[in-house]
Amino acid sequence: MKKYLFSFMMLAIFEAVAITLWLTKGNIFYLFNFSYIGICIFAGSILMVSGNKYARRFVQLAVGSYMLIYLGVISRENMQIEGFWYYLFTGTFEAATIHYAVAKIFGPLIFGRGWCGYACWTAMVLDFLPYKHPVSPRKRIGWVRYVTFSASLVFVAVLFLLKAGHMERIMFWAFLIGNAAYYLVGIGLALIWKDNRAFCKYICPVTIFLKPMSYFSLVRVHCDESKCIGCRKCLKVCPMDVEVNKESRKRVNGTDCILCYECVKSCPVKALH
Repeated sequence: MKKYLFSFMMLAIFEAVAITLWLTKGNIFYLFNFSYIGICIFAGSILMVSGNKYARRFVQLAVGSYMLIYLGVISRENMQIEGFWYYLFTGTFEAATIHYAVAKIFGPLIFGRGWCGYACWTAMVLDFLPYKHPVSPRKRIGWVRYVTFSASLVFVAVLFLLKAGHMERIMFWAFLIGNAAYYLVGIGLALIWKDNRAFCKYICPVTIFLKPMSYFSLVRVHCDESKCIGCRKCLKVCPMDVEVNKESRKRVNGTDCILCYECVKSCPVKALH
């Protein structure tokens, strides 16, 4: 049962969040919402430990499509960063602010960039493209994420300053248009640079929250450097160019690890875990 400890830990965390929000907010939706996500992660991690090669894809599709289609399109909630700014400016702890607090601000202290690897609806689509392992060196344009981050904040701030009407409708259309733009840019960069995760590395504004918190993550890929034979197979399969053959938290691109565990699977001497 020890190998399933992480699975039960994640389920317990999400159930705790679900029950706490249900009781404090008086809305049973939160019980179902976070319970569903927790169960999906629990099932996917069990499948992963059992060696199922589609485990991560199962979680991506189950959680990502739920958030994109049900929460976003059907329930008309902007779960993108614009929605976070919108609720933050109204002083309301609902929807996107709760989502960001759990998945992208405080959650990464526990599970790092796990959101990017298992729940992001943008990456869910990008990971279907064929370029799973980057073949060219990383581009030095990480500054672009700060531009998209600032643009989202300015967009919502201007709407509030102008006292725009029908804000919820604007936020819904911003969600649809924003997602379409993310997919077009993400797919375009993946095809040009032959790297599925180019959007995640250079453009995604959410990484401004994720990266600093992920540095302190409790759950991370560890390397027993005494076992490492320097074959570099782990580096060749990492979609995020992480220097996984080092144990230090200061390893190159360490805060970009999405916990896909492709490196662990590829290690011939089991130096990674």
